[in-house]
Amino acid sequence: MSNRTMVTEFFLLGFSDVRELQILHCVVFLIIYLAALTGNLLVITAVVLDHHLHTPMYFFLMILSILDLGFISVTVPKSMANSLLNTRSISYSECIAQVFLFSFALADFALLTVMAYDRYIAICKPLHYEIVMNRRACVQMTASAWISGVLSSALHTGSAFTITFCGGNMVDHFFCEIPQLLKLTCSDSYLSEVGVIAFNAFLGLSCFILIIVSYIQFFITVLRIPSGQGRHKAFSTCLPHLIMVSLLVFTDTFAYLNPPPAQHQVWISCSLFSVIPMMNPLIYSMRNKEIKAALKKLTWHRLLTKNKMSIFLS
Repeated sequence: MSNRTMVTEFFLLGFSDVRELQILHCVVFLIIYLAALTGNLLVITAVVLDHHLHTPMYFFLMILSILDLGFISVTVPKSMANSLLNTRSISYSECIAQVFLFSFALADFALLTVMAYDRYIAICKPLHYEIVMNRRACVQMTASAWISGVLSSALHTGSAFTITFCGGNMVDHFFCEIPQLLKLTCSDSYLSEVGVIAFNAFLGLSCFILIIVSYIQFFITVLRIPSGQGRHKAFSTCLPHLIMVSLLVFTDTFAYLNPPPAQHQVWISCSLFSVIPMMNPLIYSMRNKEIKAALKKLTWHRLLTKNKMSIFLS
C-alpha cells in the first residue's frame, strides 16, 4: 500500500534526447499532419459539394476521412508540442482524452467492414444495390459503426482509469495507450480492462472475418466476368479499399501480436496513426477519376471566384 501514489501526470516516451533530432521530429510530424489534414479535408469538401459523389461509397469515404482526422489529431499535435518544448509530460486529463479517442479505432474498422459490404453488393448484386444501399441503410450502418466506437471508448476509458497506478508514471509509448498503462498497475483490478480488450478483439476479429467473406464472394463473382476489361474495372473499384484494409491489419498485427522493442514499436505506431491517415486520401484519389474530377472542379471554381472578386474590387 505504501507504494501506491496518486498519479497526476504521465511521462511519454521521447523520440530522442538530442535537441536537433527533436526539432527534426517536430518538422517531419508537422509535414505529415498538414498533408493528412489537407488530403482528408479535400476529400470531405469534394464529397459534400459535388452531387456526383453523393453515393454510398463516397459517403463512407467521407466518414472515414473524418475518423482519420480525429485519430491523427489525438496523438501527433501533442507529440510535436512535447518535442518542440523539450518535455515528455502529459496531464492525467489529456491521457484520458487520448485513451478515449484512440479507442474509437473500432469504429474505423467497423466502417471498413461496411465499405467492404458496399463493394460486395455493388459487384455481386448490382441489380439490388439501390434497394439495399439506400440512404437510410447507409446512415444506420454508419451510426452503428460510430456507436460501436463510442461504447468501446467508454468501456476502455472507464475500466482503465479506475485502476490504481503504482508502477511509476512513465508510459513506454509516444501517446497514452492501454497496454502500456496496464504495465503501471499494482493490483488485479486490471483484469476488467483485459476483459474489455478481449471483447474488442473479438469484435475486431468478427469485422475482419466479414471483410474476408465479402472479398471471397467478390473475387468469385469477378472471376466469372468474361470480359477482361470488366474484370479490371471491378478490381479497380475495390483495390483502394483492399489496400487500406491491408495496411491497417498488417501494421496493427505486427505492432501488437508480435511486439518489437519499445523504440521500434513507437515508429510502427507512428506509421499506423499518422502515415496511414495521410495515405488514405492519396490511395483513393490517385486511382479514382470521379474524385480527381471533383477536386479539379473545386479548384477551378475557387480560382474563378477569386478572379471575379479581384476584378470587382479593382
